[in-house]
Amino acid sequence: MSITQSKPPVKLTVGAQYITFNVMEGEEWTQNFEDDVTKCPTVVNVEAADNNDSYEDYASGGIYDADTKTQYTDLTVEQIAVDPKIAAKMKGNNTDGGAYLGGGNRVRPYFAYGIPVIKKDGTRDMRWYPKCKLVDNTDRTGTSESSHKTQTDTYTFRAYPFNEAHDIVAGVDTSDSTYAGITEEAFFAAPVMTLAGIKALIPSNTNP
Repeated sequence: MSITQSKPPVKLTVGAQYITFNVMEGEEWTQNFEDDVTKCPTVVNVEAADNNDSYEDYASGGIYDADTKTQYTDLTVEQIAVDPKIAAKMKGNNTDGGAYLGGGNRVRPYFAYGIPVIKKDGTRDMRWYPKCKLVDNTDRTGTSESSHKTQTDTYTFRAYPFNEAHDIVAGVDTSDSTYAGITEEAFFAAPVMTLAGIKALIPSNTNP
């Protein structure tokens, strides 16, 4: 047995976030999305936390079977600014231009959320979470001071399983030579939900 040394690239920064809303049927999520994807270079940091259901079956004095299944993933996003139209739509507000009514008994829409993690060597780990809802947000504003103080808002998006296999995220790591040619612009042009869909983004002049 041989030993291979691995030195993966470290994370450098989080990139811009990408958002597009689902074309729902009533209150139900579909695999169709609006044509426009909004890019917002406003992310300070993002944390993904899986909510797992683990179990162990005991028999004959020992563990007979064990497994862990991810129920959903919470994405906590700290932002330096929030697009007011997108925020209002996520909250399910009743809007008329810049006027809105919020906090009522309305269904919040599903949306796809994309985020790239940029590494020190320039490669990217790009992720689409195709089935998200806004579940929590903080809106805090402080008094201006003589020296600059950055004011941020925090939004929590819950990403749910989007297919029969209960997958929650579809992503690609461009440090893999097969997918090195996929650009951020190509990957986030529209949500992808299959490995075949990701592979189709490889430029035709690259040999996978």
